[in-house]
Amino acid sequence: MGYFDVPEIDYTRYSDRQLAAVPLAVLGVALLVLTGSFLLFGTPVQLGMDFAGGTELTVQTAESEGEIQEAFDEEPESVQSVASEENQYIVQFASTDQEALSEQAEENLQPDSDAAVIQQVSSTSASFGEQTQQTALLGIAVAFLGMSVLAFVLFRTFVPSIAIVVSAFSDIVIPLAFMSIVGIPLSLGTVAALLMLIGYSVDSDILLNNHVLRRGGDFYESTHRAMRTGVTMTVTSMMAMLVMGISAWIFGVELLSSIGIILFVGLAADLMNTYMLNLSLLRWYKFHGVAR
Repeated sequence: MGYFDVPEIDYTRYSDRQLAAVPLAVLGVALLVLTGSFLLFGTPVQLGMDFAGGTELTVQTAESEGEIQEAFDEEPESVQSVASEENQYIVQFASTDQEALSEQAEENLQPDSDAAVIQQVSSTSASFGEQTQQTALLGIAVAFLGMSVLAFVLFRTFVPSIAIVVSAFSDIVIPLAFMSIVGIPLSLGTVAALLMLIGYSVDSDILLNNHVLRRGGDFYESTHRAMRTGVTMTVTSMMAMLVMGISAWIFGVELLSSIGIILFVGLAADLMNTYMLNLSLLRWYKFHGVAR
């Protein structure tokens, strides 16, 4: 297996507090962003149609995106071009009044050749969206709880286990704050990306803990061995997610673009949390804690 040329960082130049300060500061800012969004809008992250309810129309029309925006009494939440079809668009609304929206589309949009204006229509009620939201959040909570239990079972000591849990928590909170800032809605697809981040986080943190606590050798040598593998895996995944996100954005596949960007941001946060926050806690445990 090939590795990136990971430079040997001289961790002895930095105290445990200095190493932990940056990731904890970023986590604090992310929590402030989510809290501010909750106070202003009622939710930490904008909810997509899957969770908030609404109507989605697929229309075939010769009109431009701007003219589609003006064709309805209610302003669409998004108008997305369907890359595989010319002049086909997906239009999403917060309203669940399918009949009124369909009538407005038929009356105000010019058909594309002989095709019908309305290609497909679907809606999600607010109550069903709320149930879906609760199920998705429960899934994240169960996954996080399972990860926490696994960490404690594997290492059976408080500090190394809590280091994994705190790092994983930060790996989820930072992408959520990013979503809130740039306006990426929380949907079933983006929830799947957050669940994937839990898996990535546990993988890199357990790799580091295992090298430091269970393999022989100097603390810093063990850290560098773990970094050679962990950084290679994470950076490779980041590049793949970035390419996927940009490619999906170019071709108009909004969901895949959002998933790719969320995973890229989350994996970047994982690098910081694993090799700064987790490492500082491990070093304190190794030299000043119970393991002394």
